Amino acid sequence: MKVFMTGGTGFVGTTLTRNLVEQGHQVTVLTRKIPVNDTLPHGVSLLEGDPTRRGEWQRRVPQHDIIVNLAGASIFMRWDKKGKAVIRESRVSTTTNLIEALSDGMKNETTFISTSAVGYYGFHGDETLEEDSPPGDDFLASVTREWEAAAIQAEAFGARVLVCRLGIVLGRNGGALGEMLPLFQKGLGSPLGSGNQWFSWIHEMDLVGIYLFLIAKKDLSGPINCTAPEPVRNNDLTQALGKALGKRTFMPSVPGFVIKLIKGEFGSVLLEGQRVLPKKLLDAGFHFRFSRIDEALNDLLG
Repeated sequence: MKVFMTGGTGFVGTTLTRNLVEQGHQVTVLTRKIPVNDTLPHGVSLLEGDPTRRGEWQRRVPQHDIIVNLAGASIFMRWDKKGKAVIRESRVSTTTNLIEALSDGMKNETTFISTSAVGYYGFHGDETLEEDSPPGDDFLASVTREWEAAAIQAEAFGARVLVCRLGIVLGRNGGALGEMLPLFQKGLGSPLGSGNQWFSWIHEMDLVGIYLFLIAKKDLSGPINCTAPEPVRNNDLTQALGKALGKRTFMPSVPGFVIKLIKGEFGSVLLEGQRVLPKKLLDAGFHFRFSRIDEALNDLLG
């Protein structure tokens, strides 16, 4: 099948593109600037364009069977006025422009897979959250509500729409693990705040497996929690990461007020978290290779 992808040069997109090509799919990756003398794997082509802006690139979208929307600026930044605008525009504007492209006509049985985040649910303490749980009302929750609402519009043009609510993606070449490793490798890793907040995570290869599963599973649609079935508390993550690296984790917890002083409003995401379960995936028979945090970290860091 022909796959159109935004965010295909990013942390998750690069791995997903490689796996799609290995399965025989053709992938068109939208990128703001095509690198000079870049050697691409067979089956991958680059299309120049800014997904947050209308452009000629939109004409190519309806020619594809699958649209995978991975675009979105990292939330690991200070959430000042400018940062919030970047986070929102990179998600909502990109999705709106993709839907506009589909409105001009598309192939039969088009599948639109859009990214979202478990931040949709807001903060609920120890409550377990499944796909039908209500949304939160903080900044990240409001962005994801808009993001998802934009994606659902593709249904009006006959597309099957899936919204992947991603947990924290753990991978070898970036993401949250890349943020945490420098301190832990120096033996300076420690819990954040109380350490009791939940951490809903997913191994990068399980996430790739989920996308491939959703492409093939034609009877699934709507929101999908893309998280491992065993979320962990921040204390447990700290211990597991230290053990995987062979480092003692003896440092005291970082006080919540210090995190909020450094990170601002984004600090709440680190201090509160969500306990999310992938109910629809489990009910549909998806098999997770990495359900436990220690298995995932040993695989990534071993």
